[in-house]
Amino acid sequence: MQRINKNVVLALLTAASSLFLLFQLYYYRYYISAKNGQAFSKLKGSLPGHENSQWRVVKNFLSLVSSHKVPVYLVDPLVLGLIGKDVEQLRSSPDSVFSECQYFCTHSDVTTFGLLDKLWEHKANMFRAAEKMGFQWQKYEGRDPRLEGMDNLSGTEIPLHYIFKMAAHAIHLVVFYERSGNYLWHGPLRLKQHMDRKFVPFQKLQLGRYAGAYNRPELTLITADGLKVQIPKDPSQFLKEMAHSKFLECRYKEARSFFQLYPDDISLDGIEFRKKARALLHLAALTLDSLGVSFWLSSGTCLGWYRQCNIIPYSKDVDLGIFIQDYKSDIIQAFQKVGLPLKHKFGKVEDSLELSFLGGDDVKLDIFFFYEEDDHMWNGGTQAKSGKKFKYLFPKFMLCWTEFAELKVQVPCETLDYVEANYGKYWDVPLKVWDWKSSPTNVQSNGMWPVDEWDDVIQMY
Repeated sequence: MQRINKNVVLALLTAASSLFLLFQLYYYRYYISAKNGQAFSKLKGSLPGHENSQWRVVKNFLSLVSSHKVPVYLVDPLVLGLIGKDVEQLRSSPDSVFSECQYFCTHSDVTTFGLLDKLWEHKANMFRAAEKMGFQWQKYEGRDPRLEGMDNLSGTEIPLHYIFKMAAHAIHLVVFYERSGNYLWHGPLRLKQHMDRKFVPFQKLQLGRYAGAYNRPELTLITADGLKVQIPKDPSQFLKEMAHSKFLECRYKEARSFFQLYPDDISLDGIEFRKKARALLHLAALTLDSLGVSFWLSSGTCLGWYRQCNIIPYSKDVDLGIFIQDYKSDIIQAFQKVGLPLKHKFGKVEDSLELSFLGGDDVKLDIFFFYEEDDHMWNGGTQAKSGKKFKYLFPKFMLCWTEFAELKVQVPCETLDYVEANYGKYWDVPLKVWDWKSSPTNVQSNGMWPVDEWDDVIQMY
C-alpha cells in the first residue's frame, strides 16, 4: 500500500509539472507575445529593415557610394527639413543608439542626394556594383551650357542626373558643377525619346525640373537613423536657397545672331568701358551681398544680358533693381566705404527712391527701388531741375539666377516681359540715343515734388 502511494504521488507530481510547463507556454504565446506584438505594431514602419523600404534603399545606396568613395551629400528638402530641427543634437550625439526611424522613414517615393562633379570619376564599376545590389539605374545627360558660346563644343553633353531604383523607392542623384561665378549649378532633367518615361517619377522630383544655382555649401557629417550622411551645415539656409534656386542660362544662340546683324563694338573705348563696368558690377554685388540685400540686373544692364550676353558698351552705366522692402539705411554708407561716392539721391523710401553712385572714370552705378501694387510693379524717376516725377510700370515678376560677367546674379524670371515693358517690341534693335524721360515705353508722368520737400528728395553731390 505504501509503495503504491509513492507511485501515485510521483505520477501526480509529474502531471503537475507538465501542466505548469503547458501553462508557461500558453502564457508566453498568448500574453507575452501579444503584448510584444502590440508594442512592435506601434513602431511598425519606423524600424529599419523590410518594414520600411525607404530606409533600406537609402542604407544600400550609402553603402554603395561609401565603398566606391563617392562623396554624396543629402539635398532632399523633406528629410533636411526634419533633420534641421534636430541638427545640433545629431551633431553632438553622433554615436547615439538608433531605436526609432525619424528621418528616412517618411514614406516618400524619392530621396535626393547631391554630388560635386569634380570630386568623382564616373567609374563603371560603381554602376556594376549597383546592379549586383539590386539597383536599376539610368543616366540623364544634357548639353554643357558653359560651352554654348563655342561653336565647336556647344553640343558637348555632360551627366546631369542619375536615378537609382530599388523596390518601390528611388534615389535621385543630382550632379553639381562649379561655374565661373564661384557657385554650383545643376541642369534640368530632360528625357530623350528612347528613354523609359515611367522610370522617372517626375512629379515627385524636388530638383531637376529646371536648372538651379546654389552657393557652395559647407558640409558636416551626422548620423541619422543609424546612417552616416553628409548634409549642408546649415540646412535651413540651404532650403531657403532651394526655394529660389531657378536658373536662366544666357541666350547664347540669340546673342550670336544679334552680333551677325549688329557687329560688336571691339574698339578700345568699348573694351575699356566693359572692363570698368564689369569691375563696378562685381564691387556692387559684393557690397550688397555683405548687407544681405537682394538685387537684380535692371534697365540697360538687363537688356545687355538678355539680348547679347554682355554689357552694352555705349550704355555708360550699370543698372540694378532692389525691392523697396529690402532697402537698408546703411546702403549709402557701405558704398561710400568701398570708394563709390554718392552722385545723387532722389525720392524717399516711401516714394520713388533712386540712388546713383560714381565709379571710376565716370562710370555710374544706378540703383532703382521697386514698389509693388495690386497688379504691377514700378520704380520712380525725378528730374532734378524741375522737380517732375516719373513712374515706370512693369508687370509683376519673380527673380531667377543667371551668370553674367562671371558673376552669379539675379534677373527677372519673366525677362522678355520685363525688357519689353521698358524698351518696347523692338528691344532687339540697338538705340544709341535714349531719353530716360520719354524713350521708355512704360514711362508716365507722376506729378511734381512739393517745393518744400526738394531739399530732402532732390539731393545732388
